[in-house]
Amino acid sequence: MRKNSQIEEFIKQSANSLTFEGYTDHGLSHLDLVADRARNIAKEIGLSPREQELSAIASFCHDMGNFLSRTNHHYFGALLFQQVFGGSFEPGDVSLVMQAIANHDKKEMKFCSAVSAILVLADKSDVRRSRVLEQKLDHIRLDIHDRVNYATTMSRLGVNRKKKVISLVLKIDTGFVPVIEYFEIFTERMVYCREAAQSLGYKFGLVINNFKLL
Repeated sequence: MRKNSQIEEFIKQSANSLTFEGYTDHGLSHLDLVADRARNIAKEIGLSPREQELSAIASFCHDMGNFLSRTNHHYFGALLFQQVFGGSFEPGDVSLVMQAIANHDKKEMKFCSAVSAILVLADKSDVRRSRVLEQKLDHIRLDIHDRVNYATTMSRLGVNRKKKVISLVLKIDTGFVPVIEYFEIFTERMVYCREAAQSLGYKFGLVINNFKLL
């Protein structure tokens, strides 16, 4: 994926567009992390090497439609993937990745594949200080997404196969933001993660500052 010039350009233009709009990082740092987490989840829950690879591919490409439209970036990303790889991937694999990309942002259908569910878990779990692109602390304090990401000093997504739990573990600097601000912007995403985990036969856990909340 990283060596494909079209994918590289889509990602570059999307990252530039969202940076201009004042969003947190949606470039290679985010995509590499999400792809790694997706592959790890797929491996830990016992999926095949093919499903592991497709989970990583979908995760790496999931945000590349943002340069066309933030609102519909998940649909555009899916179509761009088909445009680039429709003739070189197996049709079933193309469809699986397209479906995962299209379903990662707004839930309009049930999780029809493990790849779709894994992408949601990997993507929505990426909360961390290094995603904040704004450099001035007084400006960071003005935006709740920047504040919450900046205050998150540790973020880890783990799988307990024996207990059938996928857990997001966070450390949040409550001297910078109260924990309630995390839920102000991420409650819907955590519900989505819970449904994604359930579709895989797992529970979703959330631990903040060593306190189990889910």
